Amino acid sequence: MATQKSALVLGGGGFIGHHLIKRLKNEGFWVRGADLKYPRFSQTQADDFMIGDLRDQDFVQRVIDQKFDEVYQLAADMGGAGYIFTGDNDADVMSNSAQINLNVLETCQKRNIKRIFYSSSACIYPEHNQMDPNNPICTESSAYPANPDSEYGWEKLFSERLYLAYHRNYGMEVRIARYHNIFGPEGSWNDGKEKSPAAICRKVAAAANGGEIEVWGDGKQTRSFLFIDECLEGTTRLMRSDFTGPVNIGSEEMISINDLVHMACSIAEKNVRIKNIPGPTGVRGRRSDNSLLLQKLNWTPSQPLRKGIEKTFFWIAGQLEKMDQTSREAAIRSVPLKNESTTVAIIKSSSQPQKQPHKNN
Repeated sequence: MATQKSALVLGGGGFIGHHLIKRLKNEGFWVRGADLKYPRFSQTQADDFMIGDLRDQDFVQRVIDQKFDEVYQLAADMGGAGYIFTGDNDADVMSNSAQINLNVLETCQKRNIKRIFYSSSACIYPEHNQMDPNNPICTESSAYPANPDSEYGWEKLFSERLYLAYHRNYGMEVRIARYHNIFGPEGSWNDGKEKSPAAICRKVAAAANGGEIEVWGDGKQTRSFLFIDECLEGTTRLMRSDFTGPVNIGSEEMISINDLVHMACSIAEKNVRIKNIPGPTGVRGRRSDNSLLLQKLNWTPSQPLRKGIEKTFFWIAGQLEKMDQTSREAAIRSVPLKNESTTVAIIKSSSQPQKQPHKNN
């Protein structure tokens, strides 16, 4: 009889970690999760889940008390633009995440755990290569000379090098992915750490037809967004490959933030005005370059962005339906900023999608 494989998901209470645990359970793994908190929106499917602080070396040693077949290190101090780019959280973002990675690698090395996945970020790419919203440069080889646009990106780049050093010096089979804007149901959507797909879906779902929502910046900044299911497919493929990385895991379908609002409005069948206001926006353009991913894994994401936004929108709309009116009204607003602009754009639905029932995924 074959021995059941085991996996450890650090950051298992977070968005990606929670979904990853479900996938690994469906694959037949015995799974342990660990985090500061349990998943927010549904119960974990982990066989064992330990609550504690991964900055605490003693807790990490209790979590990693055996040899796991696969270890996924997703835990980090992170959030959307309002959390990462204001500068208010830089010390925490850098020190918390670095301490977690130092603890995890030291303990895994002592346990003779060989295979560990590390989730890096597209935020490591140089700011000067992402000034053109229509032609950003995000090939893996473009990471150096280094010039990330945030302390979050600098910490991720340091940790990549830390994992690669353990690979060279201790023979650990590390796997490093640079995630590009992962989104989907059961992610942050109203706690100040949500990213733009969730924030936009929330605002459009809460807005009245003909109403108005605020968008940071001029809305012409571009991004590529990857739905959670494809993120997990790329993650597990990389983990079980013979390629160390780093490698991009993201979509090559790029869209401006204003057009992302258009898409959400089309799904909601609403006309909503955009009020562009000053706010943290990050780089002007970013899109995953999947050339190396295709070469090494013979796979790239293929799901259209709209399909993932539809699932995310209806899940967030379902969450809003559970709120009282005061909470719903608060959900549409963003934090007011100084020197607010009065630029307003009218959005009209470009197509009439088929109606779908509101649902929780």
